[in-house]
Amino acid sequence: MSSGRSRGIFDGLPIPADKSYLKEGLSRIDESWAEARFDSLPHVVHILTSRDREGEVQFLKEQSDLIEDVVDEVVHAYHHGFNKAIQNYSQILRLFSESAESISTLKVDMAEARKLLGSRNKQLHQLWYRSLTLRHILSLLDQIEGVAKVPSRIEKLIAEKQLYAAVQLHVQSMLMLEREGLQVVGALQDVRSELTKLRGVLFYKILEELHSHLYNKGEYSSTTLNMLDGDEIPTTAIGGVVSNSGQPFSRRTRSIKGEGNFGAGSSLLSSVDGGSSFEGHDDESGAADGLMKDSKSSLRDVPAWLSSATPDEFLETIKKSEASLAVKYLRTLVECLCMLGKVAAAGAILCQRLRPTIHDAITTEIKVYSEHATKARITQGTKPDFCSSKGLLDGFKMLKHKNKNGSSLNGTQQIVSPISPLMTPTGQAQRAASELLASVLSSIIHILENHFIVGELLETKSLAHGDSAAAAAEVNWNPDSESSQATGGYSVTFSLSVVQSECQQLICEILRATPEAATADAAVQTARLANKAPVKEKRDGSEGLSFAFRITEASVSVQNEAQGWKRGANAQQEGYGTASVLPDLGIYLAASVYRPVLEFTDKIRSFLPEKYSQIGNDALLAFSENFLKDHFLPAIFVDYRKCVQQAISTPAAFRPRVQATSVYSPFIEKGRPVLQGLLAVDFLAKEVLGWAQLMPKYASELVEFVRTILERTYDRCRTSYTEVVLERQSYKLLGRSDMENLMRLDPASALLENASDEQNFGHNVLNAETLEIEMQISDLLWSLRPIKQENLIHDDQKLILLASLSDSLEYLADSIERLGESFVSPTSLDDHNHHHHTRSPSAIPKSLLTLANEYRKLAVDCLKVLRLEMKLVTIFHLQEMTNREYLEDQDADEPDDFIISLTSLITCRDEEMAPFISELKRNYIFGGISSVAANALIKALAEIKSINLLGVQQICRNSIALEQALAAIPSMDSEAIQQRLDRVRTYYELLNLPFEALHAYMSEHEYLFSSKEYTTLLKVNVPGREIPRDAF
Repeated sequence: MSSGRSRGIFDGLPIPADKSYLKEGLSRIDESWAEARFDSLPHVVHILTSRDREGEVQFLKEQSDLIEDVVDEVVHAYHHGFNKAIQNYSQILRLFSESAESISTLKVDMAEARKLLGSRNKQLHQLWYRSLTLRHILSLLDQIEGVAKVPSRIEKLIAEKQLYAAVQLHVQSMLMLEREGLQVVGALQDVRSELTKLRGVLFYKILEELHSHLYNKGEYSSTTLNMLDGDEIPTTAIGGVVSNSGQPFSRRTRSIKGEGNFGAGSSLLSSVDGGSSFEGHDDESGAADGLMKDSKSSLRDVPAWLSSATPDEFLETIKKSEASLAVKYLRTLVECLCMLGKVAAAGAILCQRLRPTIHDAITTEIKVYSEHATKARITQGTKPDFCSSKGLLDGFKMLKHKNKNGSSLNGTQQIVSPISPLMTPTGQAQRAASELLASVLSSIIHILENHFIVGELLETKSLAHGDSAAAAAEVNWNPDSESSQATGGYSVTFSLSVVQSECQQLICEILRATPEAATADAAVQTARLANKAPVKEKRDGSEGLSFAFRITEASVSVQNEAQGWKRGANAQQEGYGTASVLPDLGIYLAASVYRPVLEFTDKIRSFLPEKYSQIGNDALLAFSENFLKDHFLPAIFVDYRKCVQQAISTPAAFRPRVQATSVYSPFIEKGRPVLQGLLAVDFLAKEVLGWAQLMPKYASELVEFVRTILERTYDRCRTSYTEVVLERQSYKLLGRSDMENLMRLDPASALLENASDEQNFGHNVLNAETLEIEMQISDLLWSLRPIKQENLIHDDQKLILLASLSDSLEYLADSIERLGESFVSPTSLDDHNHHHHTRSPSAIPKSLLTLANEYRKLAVDCLKVLRLEMKLVTIFHLQEMTNREYLEDQDADEPDDFIISLTSLITCRDEEMAPFISELKRNYIFGGISSVAANALIKALAEIKSINLLGVQQICRNSIALEQALAAIPSMDSEAIQQRLDRVRTYYELLNLPFEALHAYMSEHEYLFSSKEYTTLLKVNVPGREIPRDAF
């Protein structure tokens, strides 16, 4: 409760610290005593009803005394303040009284002054008017003196290249001469005449500076500044006038948007006299003191060419701009033209000079490139002269590598490619053309950037001064708009069109194409410039510049071709001199031209202002793409299709071309004997896909063409294969479903089709499943007897052709897969305004993958035919064992004649095929002979009439001879051959056993031979051996 009272109405009373007991006493007094409507009745009743009435009364007296002490303390605390307030109030009353008396006296004095001034009014007015007249006369005299010195000062500024300051002084002086007081001064007529002449001098001086800097030849051009290698750029510090109308700066266009307010300000009108800033700020009184006081905020670095200029809004904007010095200088020159009112005249002259100057710039760049190339060639050493016919021949011979066996990599294919090695996708001419055009277009890009800056500035200023909304709507694309006329026809659109047209002329010279429509376009531009009359034409971004082409013959000399060019009226008649730089010219250089043009278009799009996006900035790219699509690709298709047809139709195309003593190599560089026709097709396919690498946009068309020529080549290979195997028993047998199924189950064929594991091939374990498949194949082949020689491929050259064709098809299939894996395709276009082509790896196209599989399948079919052919040849020779008697009377030293013939044939064919196929494939071809021979030798016993001991030895000698012949083949599994033919010898040696011993052997080795084979052992007639009748 006490805490509640401590925050009561008695708080805050001025009680001293030494009388704290007063605060404690007040805290014990109930606040109800201080209520506004105090009711004493409850307190009286309380005292009367209390037992200790005297004590209650005494307590009330003590509280009353306490309150009186508190009141005394309060009065004592506030007494001094009350007295001070009363004294201040008395002083205020006294001051008010004195002020009222002073005002009354002032009113009396003012009334008296009014009476005195009224009497002298006319005299004062005359004195004031006389002072104004004298002041005006003095001002005119000062101005006349200052204007008389202006021509010499302007000439001095021109000599110092202070063009903006000179223009400022000229405009300011002309404005002064038009003043009312100076128009009638006769002494200023000569000054006025000199200023008129200086206006023309200034204009041409500014125009020449602008022209040189447009083409990066001036002192402040970007090319010149870059050559300084970090040297300090001359700048100076001047006092600036703070401007509140700073314009936004565009980094992309490096220009100021909306500079219509730039021009001669009011400050120019006050600086014509001797104290002008043009004299180097001689007045150092108040202005200098002001600058010294705030030097950190008012002194700014500005370019040297503005060091003498009077501070104005334009100067402030230049100081605040973050653009390069080259851009600032261009903007300064444009501002000078606007101040002189010469925008239209300057634009007309720039238009007239544009085409010939661009032509000269391109020619100069080509000469510079030629000099650098010559120096590099001298530094690197002497190279073949590809520009002469002898050099072409030498360069072509350098590309022909010799193999170890003495054969050329290209063989006799000197006419395989439709173009010389110089013009191939990786040839020197392609690289030279691409580098040259990239160098030229790079320099053109810098020139175009300057033209875009100047063109946009001129158009913006013309719109700002003309205030034409209609022109503002048309400035985006129409070269015949009002803004274009205000700039003398010069605009971003015009400069871009002319530059692209001139670049197209250069490309046409490189491609040996005659741009007939380009000539018409140049004539239209020239006529429009001369007439300066608006010509309403349909122009949009998709149209650009149209061109028609007439492809000249490759044999026509460049000099004769250059004479046939028809250029515009203002263009030079000679060409660009590309023939002296490039090793060769022609339509096949279109591929190397494409990528530089694409990059050129992307760069233009990157810094072209957004509002000009509809003017057709991709005309050069559209021209290149149209040329590629309408001329280059059809020429490629026709020429390469013709070369492919020649390559696969010549007699030597499918003729094995390797020496018999050479060793097979899997590498084409080391002499892999790929058929000449297929090697030529592979060479042409790689060359065509080389064009796709240069032109990713047209990769799909080129890949499709490669697929077409590979399909045609496949058909030709299939025809050659069919010519060899047609009507042959092996081919017919391969087409049978039962044989096809058996060969598919054969482990050798499965391994050959699925993998090329040379280490494991031929070393398969002879398990029961393998032996069963071999037995079925052998039984099927044995059932085909009698086999006639005319049904076999008895011409060894045809067998060699099959072997070589199989290896060549395999090589081409591998090559197709490698081409597909390295193939790059263009990404889809982002939209119609972005033609970016990026390289991204892609999987082999499905069409090429399918075609590679077809090639590989045909290669396997060739091997299968050869394998079946060797098996049939084996049966053809072994079938002579049937229907004869082996009752020999003496031990023979040699195998049978048919065995000798068979082994000789196997050895001969192996040696002949060795240079054409790998050991893996030779193993596959000859690997089936041992199983077929073993089965045939065992089967033949059933048809042998009689056989004696010496006959058994003869057959064993035959098997040994056959085993030796097969084991001599490299990579053959001699253990498997021995295992199969040992079984034959074991089988025939059982004929030497008596019946009892044979019967016991049959019981012990029940599964070594079949029951039918054991039965044949019992049935055959062996002289001297008795067989019981019930033995069967």
